[in-house]
Amino acid sequence: MAYQGQKNAPKAERPPKKQSGDRLRREASKQWEKPFGERSSFQKQSRSFEEKENRLPQKAPHTYRPEEQAREQKPAFVPEESMEAQDTLRPELIAGRNPVLEALKNGRALESVNVAKGEVKGSLLKIIAMAKDQGIPVKEVSPAKLEALCGGSSHQGVAALASAAKYSDLEDLFARAEEKGEPPFFIIADELEDPHNLGAVIRTAEAAGAHGVIIPKRRCAGLTPVVYKTSAGAVEYLPVARVANLTDTLKELKARGVWIYAADMDGKNWCSVDYTGAVGLVIGSEGKGVGRLIREQCDFLVSLPMKGKINSLNASVAAGILMYEIARQREQKRPGR
Repeated sequence: MAYQGQKNAPKAERPPKKQSGDRLRREASKQWEKPFGERSSFQKQSRSFEEKENRLPQKAPHTYRPEEQAREQKPAFVPEESMEAQDTLRPELIAGRNPVLEALKNGRALESVNVAKGEVKGSLLKIIAMAKDQGIPVKEVSPAKLEALCGGSSHQGVAALASAAKYSDLEDLFARAEEKGEPPFFIIADELEDPHNLGAVIRTAEAAGAHGVIIPKRRCAGLTPVVYKTSAGAVEYLPVARVANLTDTLKELKARGVWIYAADMDGKNWCSVDYTGAVGLVIGSEGKGVGRLIREQCDFLVSLPMKGKINSLNASVAAGILMYEIARQREQKRPGR
């Protein structure tokens, strides 16, 4: 062995003692107790990173619940077409061959019967024949449109749109005027397709003392739930007659002593006309106004003065002004006034 027996031989190097975990933790804590300037560069970087993290706003932990996940997956806006495509049948819709057939047998008031394009056979032929006999419009639509209309429910190629109220006959309107002892006062809608306008016209007509409203079966809004709601329930008190041909109906009204007036921009001033007799007031569509064939059957054309830059009024607004002028003149002519 080297250096054996020598006095000044160096001691053998001992391996460093292993430090326990507690001792290491104590030494580390002492290092962090030093002032900031005496720490190592690594400790300074760690400290600045921790301070930066502490300055950031902390978010509370959140656990997603099933109802929250479903709410997040649901779109904020659902188009009308998508809503109609849901598997829910609209309350005013009657889908399926047997339900539509039973509705026709029991005389249910229907706006229209929608039949899918394609081969028509079996009970569909009977449904179409019964609808035509009852004067109900039959519309041929594409299978995709019928599917969307029924909201995914089984329709068997046919669906009927039910009316919100029952229609009356033309004789019912004359009978109402006779019961009140007044000359007839009718409102005639010429292709008034907007249900909100039709509902507003019916509401004002009932309030102004009209005896009924006449609408055509085609190219005009019917007594749908929207019309019912817009009229504020006036369809329950004012009869509405639906006719196949409006031109022929005007001829019949004229033959029975009713004077036909139409709201038209080329007509006379609305206040210069006498409305005290039997009146049938024609209100034209929103875009086209009164049709040519209807205008030819009118006895008077009346107009409202337009003082501003807009050259027309909403159909229901114009109808309301004229209806109350008719009511005013008839009230002044009443005996005892």
